[in-house]
Amino acid sequence: MAILVTGGAGYIGSVTVERLREANEDVVVLDDLVRGHRAALEPGVPFYQGRVGDHILIDRIVRTHKVSSCIHFAALAYVGESVEMPAAYFENNVEQAIILVRALMGAGVRHFVFSSTCATYGEPEELPIRENTTQRPTNPYGWSKLIIERLLDSYSRAYSLQFVALRYFNAAGATKRNGDHHEPESHLMPNVLAACAGENTEISVFGNDYPTPDGTAIRDYIHVSDLADAHIRALIHLRKGGNSEFLNLGTGVGYSILEVINAAIRLTGRDVKIRFMPRRRGDPARLVADPAKAAKVLDWQPMRSDLLGILRSQWEWNSRHPKGYDS
Repeated sequence: MAILVTGGAGYIGSVTVERLREANEDVVVLDDLVRGHRAALEPGVPFYQGRVGDHILIDRIVRTHKVSSCIHFAALAYVGESVEMPAAYFENNVEQAIILVRALMGAGVRHFVFSSTCATYGEPEELPIRENTTQRPTNPYGWSKLIIERLLDSYSRAYSLQFVALRYFNAAGATKRNGDHHEPESHLMPNVLAACAGENTEISVFGNDYPTPDGTAIRDYIHVSDLADAHIRALIHLRKGGNSEFLNLGTGVGYSILEVINAAIRLTGRDVKIRFMPRRRGDPARLVADPAKAAKVLDWQPMRSDLLGILRSQWEWNSRHPKGYDS
């Protein structure tokens, strides 16, 4: 019985595939490669290029590989872009996902792990953020994920679909094989490390007037391997008959943009020029998780998510792959 990983050639998806194969799980990957990389997957991984909303393809994959569960990563995931292109986000993240879930249920697949996001909380009313914190997204990306969360909850009650929705905070870092490589790159750590390497002349910081100690936004950064391990534990939880759950994945510790930049400067011994830009629409000031529920339900703890360790892993990956997966 195989696990279907949608978006498995993407950043977090490829690391999860890597960890699943290390655990001797049968995996099949579906990715449209719009933002994923075929090179992020080992040659022996069964791979289909296509969209999750292609119900004929989904049915063929399920039958061919005897799929018993799905980990769904495939989505557009840029906050700023979602504000500028909301139609693309609702079509890709909502319409396509609805078709995927319907096709899987029609084929008898009842275990579903969903890649959700802390963006569903919007500007939180309390910190750290708990799973029962009011969800009020401030951008279409967050809304697109929240809509699918509501769908999964409704389907679980009506149709016995068992799911775990993982609301993770800021994914970062790399394994020896896979790292953060996007075109365009919007994530802070790859951009600041590129600046440290001399690839960029400066690093842009969006907003220095937030109500935070240094004026820059605060985020909870979590190593991509810790995220991957949580997805596997969520799948094991479902296999054991566990209840459907919404879980935060974070460390409970927040760092400001300037703190991350200064840590990268200390790690690399390189200086960078900072250019302050206006805030991006839809970006909250602080997002920090309370990960206690995930620790209890999944017996999960982030083991690799100290800030310098995250930066070091990405810096080492960049050194081995100076042009990303194009190397």
